[in-house]
Amino acid sequence: MSSTTVDRVPAHTAEEINRRIQQETAARVRFFAEHPDRIGRRLRELDEEWDIERVLEANAASLTVLGTIFGILRDRRWLTLPALVGGFLLQHAVQGWCPPIPILRRLGYRTPREIEEERVALKALRGDFGPIGPADGERDSKASHAIQAARL
Repeated sequence: MSSTTVDRVPAHTAEEINRRIQQETAARVRFFAEHPDRIGRRLRELDEEWDIERVLEANAASLTVLGTIFGILRDRRWLTLPALVGGFLLQHAVQGWCPPIPILRRLGYRTPREIEEERVALKALRGDFGPIGPADGERDSKASHAIQAARL
């Protein structure tokens, strides 16, 4: 059974890497809960962040062009590079996994959904969706409420 489109990459990523990415996101949200004046700048940074799909596509396109040019100008054996890259892209489209994915995940590249979760949590902290936070006497933090709301 295949995963849904939004869950494909995390489903094929080691749990320790998924957990690390979630913890890093939660840590950033906690930081911005303490520094709400910096949320706008972070939201602009998130607009510029390259997600794993974009990185994979850019690398695949670069290798395809490079392999094709070298195949035409140097040696036909270079044409195996675009064929291999095309196979990886097809595998990623069908399964949500290909050999570069574990490397890119270890480097910290996130899925569009993971980036969006941080964006929504930060907007919640900023008050875009109304008041959030723990009720009087609750131990949970405002940041944890924002993260939970973003994951709904």
